[in-house]
Amino acid sequence: MLLKDRVAIVTGGAKGMGKGIAFKFAQEGCSVAVVDIDIKEAENTVAEILSKGGKGLAIKCDVTNNQQVKDTVDLVVNKFGTVDILVNNAGGAHITEPIENLTEEQWDKVMNLNLKSHFLFSKYVVPIMKAKRYGKIIGTSSVGAVQPPAHVIAYNTAKSAILGFTNDLATALASFGINVNAIVPGPIETHFYDAMTGNMNEEQKKGFFAALGRKVPLQRVGTPEDIGNAALYLASELGSFVTGQALFVSGGIPLATLTPPPAK
Repeated sequence: MLLKDRVAIVTGGAKGMGKGIAFKFAQEGCSVAVVDIDIKEAENTVAEILSKGGKGLAIKCDVTNNQQVKDTVDLVVNKFGTVDILVNNAGGAHITEPIENLTEEQWDKVMNLNLKSHFLFSKYVVPIMKAKRYGKIIGTSSVGAVQPPAHVIAYNTAKSAILGFTNDLATALASFGINVNAIVPGPIETHFYDAMTGNMNEEQKKGFFAALGRKVPLQRVGTPEDIGNAALYLASELGSFVTGQALFVSGGIPLATLTPPPAK
């Protein structure tokens, strides 16, 4: 097992990409704290982990609240003894207002959820990792950071800032044996797209994701398991010589297909 006896915090771990990461880590022997504002979904995810012989803990946390983040890290340390891996995955608030209509409150909400949460969890986990001179920190960015598929300026700006945050922290922590990297997902079939698919039946949803996949060089959308596999690489000793990197898990985006792919 690649993560035997390790302890991880996965924010936004109740569903979607976070759930894919939590499951993959648990399969590899890791004790996983599934941190989410939706405690019911977090408990369901942990119940699945436990049913398969894994170790997990569900924690309700507003990842933008300093005291709740501190309490969450303390709870994980009290339960499992340490924190080896931090996955700053919580995010969202995909507000599509044009900039002239975007309110200050909307901007702050997106920045806090997608960026401030990385700062807060790292602030309280880094001292633990420094003390033992070991740790893995992984942030979730987005292809919108480098090639915005739409004008979602607050979200895309926050996801871009995560790349700068990753580079700085990786430099600062390298001498302590702490690896800091980011995953840059492309289109992944998760609840992220509910606003567009919520009124569709299953056949229509299948068609929606098939059409979306045709915009990807590898001709499909990704899955939470794809993200989990990438996170496992960065969290395990397979990626021990990798730090300060943005790993695109995007089916080839932002590559452009110069000619139409051959018909299947």
